[in-house]
Amino acid sequence: MPTQLQKAETMKALHEGSETFLIPGPWDVASAKVFEALGFKALATTSGGLAYALGKLDGQVTLEEKVAHCRALSEATNIPITTDLENGYDDDPEGVANTIRRIAETGVAGGSIEDWSGEDIYDFNHAVERMEAAVEAARSLDFPFAVIGRCENLLRKKNDMDDTIRRLKAYEAAGADVLFAPGLRTPDEVRTVVREITKPLSVVAMSPEMTLADLTEAGARRVSIGGGMAMAVYGTLIDGAREMKEKGTFNWMKGITADNAIEPLLKGQ
Repeated sequence: MPTQLQKAETMKALHEGSETFLIPGPWDVASAKVFEALGFKALATTSGGLAYALGKLDGQVTLEEKVAHCRALSEATNIPITTDLENGYDDDPEGVANTIRRIAETGVAGGSIEDWSGEDIYDFNHAVERMEAAVEAARSLDFPFAVIGRCENLLRKKNDMDDTIRRLKAYEAAGADVLFAPGLRTPDEVRTVVREITKPLSVVAMSPEMTLADLTEAGARRVSIGGGMAMAVYGTLIDGAREMKEKGTFNWMKGITADNAIEPLLKGQ
């Protein structure tokens, strides 16, 4: 098992490298182990996926639950993990710094701090102060914890690209290692952001029309899927359960084969 330092150095190299990489979102230990077995180089936890696995809504996961989740995934896998820390589980900059220190103890290699309180976008200056606190806490660690500066505008119906870029540039100036604005929907939007920043840009695939090749050409450094695959899995569960309940049939079983079942992948671990 690689050490946390080794995992963090691997993540740093991926962010600083010249190749765009895919970073899927596990929501439990099994999904993390499957992604690793299939050859992905790194993972990025999904707050929504974890919430659903706990029977909660997105945004209802506590810091203690996130700490336990990150520790379990880190201990079960050999590849680096960054984690979705939502708003740092605190409005106050010092609370955000404490969250960075707490989550760093779990074995993960980095985490994202967003500027959405759960109800509104933080005031610009306050958002920057929170990012500065996160970076300061990360730099006090004995390994290169990756701070991901995340602007929520585009996901929260604030379709202001100028303010999004302004915030990303401010988070970069505050010391964030990676920048992230979920909600970019086209390669042209990605290019617009990439032209304005110097740090790596993380992009979440928002639709089937997005391709890795297109996002790579546009300048994205890493491509995540957020809670998309978790939602796909739970969607399959719901559809199959409804079929059994309403029709008494089991057609959902048709897609299950020895080749795509989970056990062969887990055995490989």
